[in-house]
Amino acid sequence: MNLPAENPALSPRSERKSLFVPVATVPPVEGCWSVNVSELGLGLVARPQDSSTGPFEGESIELEFALPSSVRIRAQGTVRWRHTTERESEPDATALGVHFTHFEGQGHVELRRFLAEHQVRAVVAGAPRGLERALELAFQGEVQLTFCSDPADVELALARGDLAAVLLCGDDEIGSVSLAHLIDQVGRAATEHQGRPEVTRPRVIFASNAAPERLVELFNAGAVDQVLPMDAPVSQLRDAVLDECRAHEVAHQQYRMAVELERLLRDRAQPVAHPPASADGPGFDADAMREVVGALRQVAPFKVTVLLQGETGSGKEVLAHRLHALSPRASAPFVVQDCGALPEGLLESELFGHVKGSFTGAVSDHPGLFVLADGGTVFLDEIENTTPALQARLLRVLETGAVRPVGGTRVRQVDVRVVAASNEDLAAAVKAGRFRADLYYRLNSFPIEVPPLRQRREGIVALARYFVDASNATLGKSARGFTPEAEGLLKAWSWPGNVRELRNVVERAVLLSAPLERLGPERLPLGLRRDGAPLAPTAKSLRARLAQVERSAIAEALATCGGVVRRAALELEMDAVTLARRARKLGLLDASTLAEPPRPRRRPAHALRSK
Repeated sequence: MNLPAENPALSPRSERKSLFVPVATVPPVEGCWSVNVSELGLGLVARPQDSSTGPFEGESIELEFALPSSVRIRAQGTVRWRHTTERESEPDATALGVHFTHFEGQGHVELRRFLAEHQVRAVVAGAPRGLERALELAFQGEVQLTFCSDPADVELALARGDLAAVLLCGDDEIGSVSLAHLIDQVGRAATEHQGRPEVTRPRVIFASNAAPERLVELFNAGAVDQVLPMDAPVSQLRDAVLDECRAHEVAHQQYRMAVELERLLRDRAQPVAHPPASADGPGFDADAMREVVGALRQVAPFKVTVLLQGETGSGKEVLAHRLHALSPRASAPFVVQDCGALPEGLLESELFGHVKGSFTGAVSDHPGLFVLADGGTVFLDEIENTTPALQARLLRVLETGAVRPVGGTRVRQVDVRVVAASNEDLAAAVKAGRFRADLYYRLNSFPIEVPPLRQRREGIVALARYFVDASNATLGKSARGFTPEAEGLLKAWSWPGNVRELRNVVERAVLLSAPLERLGPERLPLGLRRDGAPLAPTAKSLRARLAQVERSAIAEALATCGGVVRRAALELEMDAVTLARRARKLGLLDASTLAEPPRPRRRPAHALRSK
């Protein structure tokens, strides 16, 4: 997802959350860690080899880091500021402020989800079951507690990167002292060898059984921050954990402000120049697509619901992305949801959110995609697959902006633009009673018909060349494009699978290519290069004509579905085993292909749930 360039002086502020995880960068920066994250950017500390190692202010940087939920975020950004500290405690530390400009996939949505659901976290180790329950009731959601009974679990919790405090309980003196030393060793190793700031170490409260000399040893080593009696009441344990969580956050904020103050004292802050937005991409030079892009530009500035209708694979999601990028909402999230990918209950929860305990498996509150996309755009693909009940809820959101989570009573107002897409004629679905008329008329405020690829043949070659470059980068190949003969076949094919089919055909050709090869007709699927255009039999006898039609239909389906027999069988409405045998007999599948495609496994009953 692309984010627009901004003037740093005018950038909005976004709430920062503490996050201490290693960050991989391109260009590479040694010892790079995050110290905080917001929706707009990331605060980093690093230990580059020398001051001449980039990136520097105004330069681009690629980032990859893991959220505590194990979701990996890949993003691009611009270095807004860079500063090397002059404090004796960290003589080689370099701090960087990175502004996000682009997220890969759903990275922006996942980051928003983390920020919305984030709570201060603390670990409780060695507590008996009764004390665990009492502590859960005492905190009442103020701090997210993780209970550990094994040192390996404690070490795993430390690696999450958002831990503020550790409470050591119980009467096992050896175990508690060992855990205190383990936490100290993990923190020192991350600080000394990996570049993580010492201030990020979680605060340790020792409320376990231990001899006085052991406690003195722990204090002198800096392994504990506070000591309480083993039989301390729950209220005292609660106050101690809250105090240490606050102290951890204050120390972190002091560290961050010290870096910012040093940076401001340099008096070198300059606005960062950003490159202009790129022009329209490949495939948009056909007359039919120019009309579509013109309509997008016309409607983009206004909060009007847009309905994209066209064949599968024709590029509706790409156009929805373009509409979002052209709109004033471009800096806010762009969320994609395939309405045909989830059953009704799961789809409702994903869109509108749910509250903890509203159904089996709802172990925590989930804000829902409409809330996460507040201020941005929600793209609902294959909206024709929604049920009447869900359509009624969608209509209410469109009309009022009110979102109520599953199982909840609190209504939240959101400002979201909805872009819907359908593979079938929704007007016909309304007449057939499969789609609510009131929702259709609401979605149909600004309909755009997306032409199939066969109606914009001028853009086929440009798209194919673009997919060659993209496949080269992905597969590590060096194909040099198509020969004129192959390009002629590409332009002559009817492309029943549209742009998706073209991408699959090109990716297959690049995968089979030799180094620096110019892709000829022999790299194209049999059906495409033998028939030139589908369903155009030239044989004289009826049997030969039927065989040619069969070959062409199967070749088209396999090409459209990327060679996946089961999907092709669904397209042709025939048995997958029969299709595999016919395709092999016609020479459309390799001999190495399995005699029979694997049968689908039945989904376990517990994998399905209802509201």
